[in-house]
Amino acid sequence: MSSRLSLKNITVGYGDETIIENINIELNGGEFCALLGLNGSGKTTLLKAACGLIPMKHGSCIVDGTDCTNLGERRRARYISFIPQRHSAMRGVSVFDAVLMGFNPQLGLFEMPTSENKEEATAILTKFSLAEYIHKDFSTLSEGQQQLVILARTLVQSAPVMLMDEPDSALDFLNRHKMQMRIGDVIHSENKAGVITLHDPNFALTYCDKIILLKGGRTAGEFSVKASTREHIEECLSRIYGDISVIEHKNKFIMLQE
Repeated sequence: MSSRLSLKNITVGYGDETIIENINIELNGGEFCALLGLNGSGKTTLLKAACGLIPMKHGSCIVDGTDCTNLGERRRARYISFIPQRHSAMRGVSVFDAVLMGFNPQLGLFEMPTSENKEEATAILTKFSLAEYIHKDFSTLSEGQQQLVILARTLVQSAPVMLMDEPDSALDFLNRHKMQMRIGDVIHSENKAGVITLHDPNFALTYCDKIILLKGGRTAGEFSVKASTREHIEECLSRIYGDISVIEHKNKFIMLQE
């Protein structure tokens, strides 16, 4: 079976400086993968290169057999959706219209969102408890609410691959868990491939299927959460976080700092 997402030998740098080197990731449909690493390890750079926001020195990003490396922005958006840590300000744009923008890659040049599109946008805003804000100016919402709207826009985009750079960074503890659950549910139920960067290893251990560790712009290890032993997970995570221990509680792994 061919991979849904294949990142092959991705290398990114500026001048003589290499930021990430020969990174490879293979994900099947229904796999949710976390990228873990300390600040400066190359996590954000990798995602931005994969979705075409910054150029690669070499490498490729292949989705469902299609090489997306050199596609234009609109066509690439049919294959890959991206949630950044911080999004551009959208003043004068309603929450409803912000979500409807997610349908743009599926529409022709002069086409407008259909009634079915509008119903879908309303349904997902209701699911995210944002229905009361539909007609509000997006810029008046809190950072956490804005990030949920961006997630809603990403989901209606219906791309088979989701790339997410700390999408929960502006959320409180409870809503961080809710967002991770929603993302995981969508990836599993709709057979997408998802890659998310996270700061908290325990969120990755709780919600993700696979974890890839980056250190100094290179892969420092990877493992399947369900298929790995506690000892193996502990050994891999210690390469990044130093003196740690991993315990198993109610069929979940938890990392503890020594």
